[in-house]
Amino acid sequence: MEAGTIISDRTSYPRDARGGAPRETRGRAAVPRETRGRAAVPRETRSRAAAAGTRLSFAAGARAAAPLAIAVVAFGASFGVLARDAGMGVAAPIVMSLTTFAGSAQFAVVSVLGSGGAVAAAIAAAVLLNLRYLAIGVSVAPALRGSAVRRVTEAQFAVDESWAVAQRDGRVDRGRLLGAGTVLMASWLAGTVAGALAGSALGDPADYGLDAMFPALFLALLVGQIDGRRARVSALAGGLIALALTPVLPPGLPIVAATLGAGIALTVRQRAAAAPSEARA
Repeated sequence: MEAGTIISDRTSYPRDARGGAPRETRGRAAVPRETRGRAAVPRETRSRAAAAGTRLSFAAGARAAAPLAIAVVAFGASFGVLARDAGMGVAAPIVMSLTTFAGSAQFAVVSVLGSGGAVAAAIAAAVLLNLRYLAIGVSVAPALRGSAVRRVTEAQFAVDESWAVAQRDGRVDRGRLLGAGTVLMASWLAGTVAGALAGSALGDPADYGLDAMFPALFLALLVGQIDGRRARVSALAGGLIALALTPVLPPGLPIVAATLGAGIALTVRQRAAAAPSEARA
């Protein structure tokens, strides 16, 4: 064999004068040994697999939210009755439920308008109550896909219940979020339509016991999120902050303060837990 030549499989390739790899192969990425001889997975196959996974997640989210549907229909009907009695008519409550899809804010608007308050005051009350969606939006944003219009549309399905159902290892599962949100929005809209059309024929919403059902619903959602000591401490801190501030602050602000307090408590405990690991390192 002559110097400066590599003979492999009966084919000779010129070797670099410095003994390096053949010139033809320089700069080429090495093929991992475990993938040699395997055909690459077509993009279409990967897309179909991802779509199938999203459909499964969507169905799982819808099933998880189904037990809440009856309560949501009752809430929606109550809103429809109160909105009609407050002078909003039939169409306005239905359009509001479709575009706003935020029960506490919508009840606040009806309460302000029903007591003779101005539209600006009603909007301000709704905004204050919905400030918590800033935190929810931040956590949901990484899971959304597509154009800005599509992301905004999908974000419309992010409410307290669907956000809780979509939690998976600290992240939001987009399919579960959309599945749960679809069931909840359909239930809320159906209840609003029934309440707005039937009006007082459905009776006094105060007789439905919704004042107890609402807290019970949120407590049920909270229990599913408390899976460790840090979560219990942060939940307790948030609850105590909200309880202390509710008598002295406008509606909505105690929730925001409780969210910040719970986040701080969670962060402090995470840092405290990480400190021993860093010390050992």
